[in-house]
Amino acid sequence: MNKLLAALITGFFAVGVFAQAAAPAAPATPAAPAQAQKAETKMERKAEHKAARKGERKAAPAKKAERKGEAKK
Repeated sequence: MNKLLAALITGFFAVGVFAQAAAPAAPATPAAPAQAQKAETKMERKAEHKAARKGERKAAPAKKAERKGEAKK
C-alpha cells in the first residue's frame, strides 16, 4: 500500500511538472485601438484640467486685488 501511495504521489508530481513545462507563455497583446484612444483622451483631459487650474491660481491674486478695489469705492 505504501508503494502504491508513493507511486501515485510521484505520478501526480510528475504530471504537474510536465504540464507547467508544456504550457507555452502567452504573448503580450498590444492595447486595442479603442483602449489606446481612450487613454489618450483621458491624458489630454488631465492636461487641460491641470492647465486650467494653473491659470486659476495665477489669476487669483488679480481677482483678489480687484475685489479689494471695489470694496474701497
